[in-house]
Amino acid sequence: MELLHLQLADFLVGIRKQFDILGVAIMSAITSFGGGIIRDAIVSRMPFVFTFYYPSITLFVVFIFCMIFRRLINDKLEQKILFIVMDAIGLVAFAISGTLLAIDMDFNLFGVVILSFIAAVGGSITRDVIINEIPLLLRSEIYGIIAIYCALILFIYSYFFDEYNIYIISFVSISAFVLRIIAYIRKWKLPMLPQHYKQDS
Repeated sequence: MELLHLQLADFLVGIRKQFDILGVAIMSAITSFGGGIIRDAIVSRMPFVFTFYYPSITLFVVFIFCMIFRRLINDKLEQKILFIVMDAIGLVAFAISGTLLAIDMDFNLFGVVILSFIAAVGGSITRDVIINEIPLLLRSEIYGIIAIYCALILFIYSYFFDEYNIYIISFVSISAFVLRIIAYIRKWKLPMLPQHYKQDS
């Protein structure tokens, strides 16, 4: 489900930027696998996508699906509740995967937060940098806060109780998912710093 959401999002980006088919495919791969590859590289582990075929096969199948039904995919799709739900599931899943890996590697709090952040949004940040856009999470969305929330709760629990378990993982997953949905519905955004200088005209 996470790959489906990312593919749809990147397909829309490719259409808006007038990329060719290869360009859309590259953007999709970077967003889908970029965060996981960077995460695994940091912990000196062979990237998951390089050792198992099903992520690549899933990416290919979804890409073909998007090509066949491209006339049904438009900008309004990103505002559909199903799209937001898939987005929330993917965000939480990637954030928790990065968090658990960091905890297993005995990272400190800073390392756990960074790895959770990279796993959750590293791919989309890399894509935005490549297409010369300011990453959305730096302007309006609270993706980063969700990743930090997952990292903090799991790290604190593991610190005081030695190890995490299915119950705390389930609690963090559900609460982070609900937080993301509420943030979307209520249009929560982090406050921006006011400008105290005059821009050149």
